[in-house]
Amino acid sequence: MHDIEPHYKWRDNYVAAEDERSPFYGRVYSEFEFTEKIYNYYIHPQWDFFGSPTLYLKVLYVDYDAKFAIIEFLGEWNDCVQNDIMFLKRDVIDPMLREGISHFILIAENVLNFHGDDDADYYEEWLDDVLDMGGWICMLNLQQHVSDEMQQSRLHHYAYFGGPLDSINWRTLKPKALLLLLNTMIENVQKGIGN
Repeated sequence: MHDIEPHYKWRDNYVAAEDERSPFYGRVYSEFEFTEKIYNYYIHPQWDFFGSPTLYLKVLYVDYDAKFAIIEFLGEWNDCVQNDIMFLKRDVIDPMLREGISHFILIAENVLNFHGDDDADYYEEWLDDVLDMGGWICMLNLQQHVSDEMQQSRLHHYAYFGGPLDSINWRTLKPKALLLLLNTMIENVQKGIGN
């Protein structure tokens, strides 16, 4: 796992550690010292700890004018034991919402497992927050077993995922082009076209 690095090709346009409005402002990273682990596996030092011992993230891009954020994840998303959604919502999402972010693109291809909880209050609250601002939550490129687990936990009531959203080659797109693509896809779903 130590060689799975967060996407870095947008760093010329955005670095969360240099963004005064980011929850990760001022973070300092090593390129050589591996200190963080998921279970017994060291992970690349560019991933950000946000409170979960099994799930790390990287804010890849934020555009305050266009009101969207792209966040990449690595590890095991565990709401059942670790309450990962609470840490994510309170320590990462809420500060972004206060800055006007209403569209959340979650890159989840490196989420290896998902363990849901019966309590979906944080997801419901997050959805209510973005809907009040005209936004949405979207998860891209989930592994099939993770998508199935999220579906069983009824997360499809709170976020868009699955179907064509699991096969988007997002790395070839610029952030705003990805937002436009997802806006179109989600509008089509809302109108009952496709997915």
